[in-house]
Amino acid sequence: MKKEVNIYLDKTAISLSVACAIHCLFVPLVLLYAPTLAISVLTDEWFHTLLLFLVFPMSIFAMFFGCRQHKRYNILFYGIIGLMILAVSAIWGHDILGETGEIFATLLGASVLSFGHYRNQKLCKDCCN
Repeated sequence: MKKEVNIYLDKTAISLSVACAIHCLFVPLVLLYAPTLAISVLTDEWFHTLLLFLVFPMSIFAMFFGCRQHKRYNILFYGIIGLMILAVSAIWGHDILGETGEIFATLLGASVLSFGHYRNQKLCKDCCN
């Protein structure tokens, strides 16, 4: 049962990271073509904060439970680095890197985190079959 729960957590964490990446890529493009969307809730800072509050606990739980299962703790490196990049990007990214830099940093963080979850999920499947 633990294996299925952990795989579900990894899949959910990957989905949240992909949602974040899609948001960062497509909202600026959509805003160019639909100025009325500029007042949308998707552009508010609280939306970015909400995504972080969903991604952080889901990723931490998935990585922790997966590592306890397959005993390969080096996977935590990807999770920590990815979460740190996402947090720095969300909190200070616009001020330090500008809008384009913030988008690239967010995509980098989401990619690193997703890769870590993918490896975690694969190791969980391999260790208990």
